[in-house]
Amino acid sequence: GGVRSVLSVCVLTTILGCIFGLKPSCAKEVKSCKGRCFERTFGNCRCDVACVDLGNCCLDYQETCIEPERIWTCSKFRCGEKRLSRSLCSCSDDCRDKGDCCVNYGAVCRGQLSTCPSGATAACHPPRFETPPTLLFSLDGFRAEYLHTWGGLLPVISKLKNCGTYTKNMKPVYPTKTFPNHYSIVTGLYPESHGIIDNKIYDPKMNAFFALRSKEKFNPEWYKGEPIWHTAKYQGLKSGTFFWPGSDVEINGIFPDIYKIYNGSIPFEERILAILKWLQLPKDERPHFYTLYLEEPDSSGHSYGPVSSEVIRALQRVDNMVGMLMDGLQELNLHRCLNLILISDHGMEQGNCKKYVYLNKYLGDVKDIRIVYGPAARLRPSDCREPNQHFKPYLKHFLPKRLHFAKNDRIEPLTFYLDPQWQLALTPSERKDCGIGFHGSDNLLSNMQALFIGYGPGFKHNTEVDAFENIEVYNLMCDLLNLTPAPNNGTHGSLNHLLKNPVYTPKNPKEAHPVVQCPFTRSPRRNLDCSCHPSVSIDQSLAQSDLTAPSKVIKRSTLPYGRPRVLQRNTSACLLYQHQFVSGYSRDFLMPLWTSYTVDRNDSFSAENFSNCLYQDLRISLSPVHKCSFYKNNAELTYGFLYPPQLNKGSNQLYSEALLNTNIVPMYQSFQVIWRYFHGTLLPRYAEERNGVNVVSGPVFDSDYDGCYDSSETLKQNSRLIRNQEILIPTHFFIVLTSCKNTFQTPSQCDDLDSLAFILPHRTDNSESCAVSSLCSFITLNVENTNIFVCVMSDITVGENRMCICTLKGYTLKGCALRVLCRMVLNLML
Repeated sequence: GGVRSVLSVCVLTTILGCIFGLKPSCAKEVKSCKGRCFERTFGNCRCDVACVDLGNCCLDYQETCIEPERIWTCSKFRCGEKRLSRSLCSCSDDCRDKGDCCVNYGAVCRGQLSTCPSGATAACHPPRFETPPTLLFSLDGFRAEYLHTWGGLLPVISKLKNCGTYTKNMKPVYPTKTFPNHYSIVTGLYPESHGIIDNKIYDPKMNAFFALRSKEKFNPEWYKGEPIWHTAKYQGLKSGTFFWPGSDVEINGIFPDIYKIYNGSIPFEERILAILKWLQLPKDERPHFYTLYLEEPDSSGHSYGPVSSEVIRALQRVDNMVGMLMDGLQELNLHRCLNLILISDHGMEQGNCKKYVYLNKYLGDVKDIRIVYGPAARLRPSDCREPNQHFKPYLKHFLPKRLHFAKNDRIEPLTFYLDPQWQLALTPSERKDCGIGFHGSDNLLSNMQALFIGYGPGFKHNTEVDAFENIEVYNLMCDLLNLTPAPNNGTHGSLNHLLKNPVYTPKNPKEAHPVVQCPFTRSPRRNLDCSCHPSVSIDQSLAQSDLTAPSKVIKRSTLPYGRPRVLQRNTSACLLYQHQFVSGYSRDFLMPLWTSYTVDRNDSFSAENFSNCLYQDLRISLSPVHKCSFYKNNAELTYGFLYPPQLNKGSNQLYSEALLNTNIVPMYQSFQVIWRYFHGTLLPRYAEERNGVNVVSGPVFDSDYDGCYDSSETLKQNSRLIRNQEILIPTHFFIVLTSCKNTFQTPSQCDDLDSLAFILPHRTDNSESCAVSSLCSFITLNVENTNIFVCVMSDITVGENRMCICTLKGYTLKGCALRVLCRMVLNLML
């Protein structure tokens, strides 16, 4: 009877346990939810939804049963889990058969870790794509410095940087805003060319306002140029865009083949999974080109500033997202097959309420305003209201040419250039929150620089390259996809050094006219009405000498890297050789288009004044503009020397050759302050610091400020009539300094070259600056911070390359073919 009683109690306990979820005392103790999620099984802890209210959930209930509904990745803890119907992805042993693995299943649960590709491992297996697809992945507001400072906290992005091709700084376009830069990246155009000149725009012809949160953003009339998804479409390829400025707009009647209308609430993970799914579409539906966009770290930078814990967390979040993408590619066995361009649009600056300029402070009283009267009247402050004024007002066509921010009706006539970290508002009430992050400043500033990493079968491995502009990325992507680029502001082939196997070889443009030496005519000597100081004399045999067969020594010292090319169709040039410099002289313009010479480290500059002193060059027919008398009694215009007569190279000629009247260009007297400052102060300093420099300088004619050399008609319209003589006055002057990267070498011995290049506006005044020293400081800033010249030289391009073409900076839109010397090694052509 006792045995029956005990048996009855055990059976009753078992039944009650089944009913009330009680664990039988004789069963093995279970403390985990693994394999038990949402099952009402016996145990001393439960794993169903009721356990939360009852307070008897197993300790791993959240991690095992709930988190898979919210997270998109596997962890060691999840590996081998029992399949859950509501999980976003699976880490179960059969997930590959079911096709629902989390993107990092192979890496975490199978130990299939990816290493940097090299040799045979770099190949795409299996060869699923005839042309490797390209993914353009933007991390908005990722300041280049973030990776330098916080790279240790960003393992995935740091690995891509180390394994792929990387630049420390990619230069955005000006203004450094989101829409202009994203659209420049996919068109290769500056904002003045593609029309998206800011995040907020007014078009006077359309009488419409563009803003990111308005429906007007979807009006295709705002968007000019050809985005790369159009280029792909026109040439038989497909595109899929998960957000990109302009991709959800029917530009020229075309959308990308797959696109999403922007919705910032869509989780980052869903965007990445969509790209991975598109990569698995059937061949006839699958895109070749993809875009992906994330709002971070820009959003956190705006809200908390670039130096904040919130930005660090945002950086770690986007690093995880990049990791999710790379894990997903590996899971699909596509991590060796896709070319990834990880990029950002701009950087981020820390705001400061004390660094705000309020315009009403300067325009509060008419006595503070000066009107320059006339048909082209201008308004400007009559004086500096502060000893250290942190902004400069510019009419847009007077902005530095390197900004490419003038030739568009959507750019207001008056603009303001702000010092680093400074912002401007009309009144304090109109400013935004001033103590948080902002961007939009000068695109040369370090905190505005953007991210670029290229990784995949098309890119070199473990390679760091010099900085470049983001307008070059369009041509790069076209090369990766075997597309012919549309006309753009970039220079096709300038990023060949990033690619394993470049597909395009850049060619130097053909000169419009053959260049020959100026024939020696032995013109009769005339009176130039000059008054040279008795100490200044010229070797008459030199003035009459025939240098039609210059020695190799002269060529190597004056043209160590080749001869500039004249591309203008409305003029031709002949060569004038001197012992210390060479010029390309235009008989049409009556001035040299370029002059080349070398300044060695030990060369000195005298302080002598050579005004009103010229000697006749008998090789060129004399014109009134070659005489000193032409410029007498002109309060505004005089002449300047391209080759400085103050340069003393220790030869017997001294300044005699420089005083030839074929070495002069028309120059405003006010501009001579800048010209002399450069040649007397900056040039000797650079020659000393760089162990000698080669100088190429000359005039620029860009009256309509479109970045292209003026047509014959434009030149005619803008010529001046002085003393019954028609004369052309340059709008700018260009200067290119080239030296050896290795400063132990001299310009004639370079293994590799470095260059500084800039353009100076030629104006009757420079009233934006409070003092000449301020303007000179602004010029010095441009020189010191410009590694790749971004302005145009309207007349010339450099010659053939010897070792490599590193960077050709060009502007080829609308039939223009302008080039500038930037890090380029040249043959001795002549």
